[in-house]
Amino acid sequence: MSLIPSFLSGRRTNVFDPFSLDIWDPLEGMQFPGSLTKVPSSGAGETTAIANTRIDWRETPEAHIFKADLPGLKKEEVKVEVEEGRVLQISGERSKEEEERNEKWHRVERSMGKFMRRFRLPENAKMDEINAKMENGVLTVTVPKQEERKPEVKAIDIAG
Repeated sequence: MSLIPSFLSGRRTNVFDPFSLDIWDPLEGMQFPGSLTKVPSSGAGETTAIANTRIDWRETPEAHIFKADLPGLKKEEVKVEVEEGRVLQISGERSKEEEERNEKWHRVERSMGKFMRRFRLPENAKMDEINAKMENGVLTVTVPKQEERKPEVKAIDIAG
């Protein structure tokens, strides 16, 4: 028995399975600025995005630091780019595992597919000194900041 008619979702769901992830998403395929971009899937059972791509952005006196949890991804599967207009783009893809004919899958809960996040960087970002590193499934992007220029104060002698 299904909560959602099969003609709406194109797949069967099981209301008695508390771990079933086959839930109809009315916003599937829509794009929202600054959020996870969903990419149309190529296969019927393929997850359309890495759903839990969370990115922290913190600012220190010296830099803007972005940290993304990307477990299971290699650095070759992730791209960090800077676009015109001071936009930092972090994207990547987790490929679907090849199925062997003699294997029986009981559950597939790890998501696969493409993701993309964009951040508009502030004016004080040094765009030519951005660096990124990947360690233990955590991507860290460091964007150094320009030093704040303090206004120069010049003393004026008062005549008289």
